[in-house]
Amino acid sequence: MIGIGGSSLGAKAVYEFIKPIKNLKRKLYFFESTDPINISTLLSKFDIKTTHFLVISKSGNTVETFSIYKYIYSLQNDASAYTFITDPNSPLEKYAKEIKASVLYLPENVGGRFSVLSTVGLVPLALCGIDIQALLSGAKTIKESFFNDGYLKETLLKKAVYYAKNHGQYHINCIFAYSETLKYFCQWYVQLWGESLGKYQRHSAFNVGLTPIGLIGPKDQHSFLQLIMEGTRDKSVTFIKIEDFQDDITIPNITLPHLESLDSLNTLSFSKLINMQCDSVLEALEEKGSIPLDSISIPKVDECNIGSLIFYYELLTSLVGELIDVNTYDQPGVEAGKIILKKKLESQ
Repeated sequence: MIGIGGSSLGAKAVYEFIKPIKNLKRKLYFFESTDPINISTLLSKFDIKTTHFLVISKSGNTVETFSIYKYIYSLQNDASAYTFITDPNSPLEKYAKEIKASVLYLPENVGGRFSVLSTVGLVPLALCGIDIQALLSGAKTIKESFFNDGYLKETLLKKAVYYAKNHGQYHINCIFAYSETLKYFCQWYVQLWGESLGKYQRHSAFNVGLTPIGLIGPKDQHSFLQLIMEGTRDKSVTFIKIEDFQDDITIPNITLPHLESLDSLNTLSFSKLINMQCDSVLEALEEKGSIPLDSISIPKVDECNIGSLIFYYELLTSLVGELIDVNTYDQPGVEAGKIILKKKLESQ
């Protein structure tokens, strides 16, 4: 995949969540940086002659995407090796038709960071063997529960109202996810939350926003937790844990000389240990008080559950944006930098 931001992060979040537990029929590689070392490293991992490239740009003229595409095209200029995903009538659509390459379209009213459950995410995920029907089914469960007055409606509204009402004090929102499989979900969340909510208010001149931070436990217990625990009271924390890791490896029943105090770990499954770590941190923060906390429990690692989690956060983001009076779906701050870059490139 060649794309950046919303054109890649969502698909990457799902792919990296499912990949460890499923034997996928194809591999996905994500070209999402103009870092030359990264580009060369990725290209060294596969045979360019037997690879199909998805080039994704909603606007059809994303600088990062097309700088990478031009380089790869210089190595592989067979149009059948590329499928382009873009808006109808974009410059990219015209280019794709010119070289007789395949073109797919984004829904017109769906922005990049909300697009993972559209063509942008579904096509690459389906190609590598991920069950996109289950992914959409999980999202649909959340949608129906909210819009049909189900159990999630009150939960989401209450959470969104709290964030909006207290965004002046608790303006940093942390996800603390206790699974390495959620690493790229956290990156997707950072873009979704930051780019959607960091804005001028629509009916005032105030700058507002909620700063997203993605953490992975237990690793970040040894880095960021200290700041949450005893630092400025400006952070809320949502813990995410997985109930069933579908892996029963255990800590061996071994006693190590001088480390007998650690024998309490013996015969404990790693899945139980990591959730005990999550629960312990949550309890410690509850004892501190004055830190807004909540938790999300995922039954297991599969397409349905990541689909539910994605739609949950898309919906929550939209609700918070409306309540703090911003346009959740534009990104003028990002566009400003693009305009300056374009002028710099033109003056070369």
